[in-house]
Amino acid sequence: MADRYDSDEAFIEAIEALAPHIGTERVAEDDISPVTVRRIAGMLDHDLDAFPNGAALPPHWFGMFFADATRQSDIGPDGHPNKGVVLPPIPLPRRMGAGRRVTINGTLRAGVPARRITEVVTIAPKIGRTGRIAILTLRNKIETGGEVVAIDEFDAIYREMPAPGEKSRITPPTPAPDSPAWSVEMTFSPTVVFRYSAITWNAHRIHYDADYAREEEGYPATVQNGGLTMTVMLEAALPRLTGKLTGFSARLTRPIYVGDTVSIQGGAGEDGLATCWIADKDGAMCATMDLEFAG
Repeated sequence: MADRYDSDEAFIEAIEALAPHIGTERVAEDDISPVTVRRIAGMLDHDLDAFPNGAALPPHWFGMFFADATRQSDIGPDGHPNKGVVLPPIPLPRRMGAGRRVTINGTLRAGVPARRITEVVTIAPKIGRTGRIAILTLRNKIETGGEVVAIDEFDAIYREMPAPGEKSRITPPTPAPDSPAWSVEMTFSPTVVFRYSAITWNAHRIHYDADYAREEEGYPATVQNGGLTMTVMLEAALPRLTGKLTGFSARLTRPIYVGDTVSIQGGAGEDGLATCWIADKDGAMCATMDLEFAG
């Protein structure tokens, strides 16, 4: 399929032709292996033995299980599965996470099997400041022991490739709040980005292949993984909440590059609500998150 279109109308028509995929579902099962749990704990710098078999896991960890396994012959030039193998065949070549809205009712347990049911909710064309994009929204229902422990609506953005020699367009910077209640520094080192990609079975080349990131997708360097961005925001915020996490929504606004040191910051949580964000070295907002918690 083409990744460039002669007109906005032709682009919109191509995306709207994917309507039959809306409502389709696929199921991924996972044994929530204690080995994988230990690897996640190590990657996030927890005690490796903190979650023995049967232990309840942190409520947001469900996003690091249920990796989509595909044959190597089904992998495309960008490292993602080819169009139509796992996700609908959206005819744009670049895909990145943009945000999510999550409701949490329970938690996974180490060694207790679970499954994820993924439904295609919407596929929408949009003509924005950064060019033609398609927004794919998926709804993930996480179940274990016959109970739903989380509902996760996830947005992915598909974009055109930049012209040869052209830089990737990004959203203009917005200043982050300058008086957070708390702040911690985080460096997205190559090793932590690699380990997260390995755990989630994510072979997207923008995360590890600098030549591809620069020459094909127009980035100045390899790009940090958005799933890890949201994970470390929660890891920083949860110890500062006074109750149990019941949901969150997140939006990724500017890319973070591998090797960058950022500030994860937040406001004082009250009345069951809290906010946190990530500021880059120039003080620009890269990601925001609203959290809900119960006492």
